Amino acid sequence: EKIKQISEGHFKSKTFEILFEPNKKHDMRNSLDRVCKEAAKAIRENGVNLIILTDHGVSAEKAAIPSLLAVAGLHHFLIREGLRTRAGIVLESGEPREVAHFALLCGYGANAINPYLAFETIADLTQQGLIPEIKEYKDAKKKYIKSIGKGLFKVFSKMGIS
Repeated sequence: EKIKQISEGHFKSKTFEILFEPNKKHDMRNSLDRVCKEAAKAIRENGVNLIILTDHGVSAEKAAIPSLLAVAGLHHFLIREGLRTRAGIVLESGEPREVAHFALLCGYGANAINPYLAFETIADLTQQGLIPEIKEYKDAKKKYIKSIGKGLFKVFSKMGIS
């Protein structure tokens, strides 16, 4: 939320929904094209340098564009437009849960990831006492973030990226 609200100093963010109507023909592609064009416009005209892609708002009428497709699509669109170095891509999604998900998203252009559904699941598990060795959500969240970080370090070190 702090990143979404940031607009001081050198940082300015804008949030884009990566949702589409599955019952409309070609709406996934059209929605992704719209997000890419609006993000480029926000960078050029408004000095936005943090693009936040979110899948909040999924419903019976709206589905999420797969996060890997959305991140990669925007990343390559901004490269073609000569704008990629002017903005970071932040993903807020319910999809990423495992190290492999985070590694792929980073590899395809995400600079930061908020796995909100994973955090909500951890909160629910700790509240119900289903993680016996961890009593507090804060501790469980910290361990999750640490494990994802260690996993990413392992993946990247195997690739020669460290």
